[in-house]
Amino acid sequence: MTLVACNGKVSRPLLPVAEYEKLIVGRIDADYVGTDNCVAQCHRHDKLTNDFRHSVHGEQIKPETGLPLVNCESCHGPGSLALANVAEAKRLHGDKAKCESSTLLDLKKLPTQAQSLVCLRCHSSASSPGLAHWPTSIHAQHDVSCFSCHRLHEGPNQKVSHDQMAELCYQCHPDVRTQFNLSSRHPVREKRMDCFDCHDPHGSTQPKMLRGETIRDMCTRCHMDKSGPFIFEHGDVTEECTACHSPHGSVSRPLLTTAMPFLCLQCHPSSHQGLLSSDPREKAVFARRCTDCHSMIHGSDTPSGLRR
Repeated sequence: MTLVACNGKVSRPLLPVAEYEKLIVGRIDADYVGTDNCVAQCHRHDKLTNDFRHSVHGEQIKPETGLPLVNCESCHGPGSLALANVAEAKRLHGDKAKCESSTLLDLKKLPTQAQSLVCLRCHSSASSPGLAHWPTSIHAQHDVSCFSCHRLHEGPNQKVSHDQMAELCYQCHPDVRTQFNLSSRHPVREKRMDCFDCHDPHGSTQPKMLRGETIRDMCTRCHMDKSGPFIFEHGDVTEECTACHSPHGSVSRPLLTTAMPFLCLQCHPSSHQGLLSSDPREKAVFARRCTDCHSMIHGSDTPSGLRR
């Protein structure tokens, strides 16, 4: 099979897939030698090899295909040049001999976008639909790569565990850590929730990479009793929960941005007659919560009072 000539370009035969993979990983002058040949030259990588073979990537290796899709050379590039002088190095230096790792692809020196491309050539949106929004996500635009969160050589579990998710996010979001240390907060510290319950780290169509269609939709997944529909809604039904609640944490319960009654007074400055009275007993309402009387503030099928 050959490429069709167009606009004066010369037709050339299509190369085997392995040749194009060499171009992708940065070496066209080296050949694939296989993971077994690589690790057999150096026992320092035995633990890495064992962890990798028991990982989700290692389990997908299919030697019969002949394609280096999921092995060491998939990310580090073809290794023939790295092993070319190992035998001579062992003769001169014994067990201290090392392969010529400088001929391999130095992932740490690549731009973050290029680092992610090494992963995305297999994890495209076609094979991993959850990555469809990654190229336009906030993380991708702020120099975060796949390797920033995924540690492929730190054990067989190559995904971030539930217990480690929050600490991973706090590395870049220390302000959120502070909010989760406040008195009123979601139970992230207790490991009953994690950041990924609300946010998709690979991107979404919503602000803050939220998983829901709206903030209200996101909150009512857990707080179903607040979803309605109600005959008497609190304000505009499109009002977001964050108008009153701070999602990560607050000093006012329950996650209120401002303590009651001052939170309610921002929208209802004169709705309570006691606030306009000169009687000190009436003004004692400031020492109470609005929810002591108006308990169904998210919506109700019962009217709150006189309607005109």
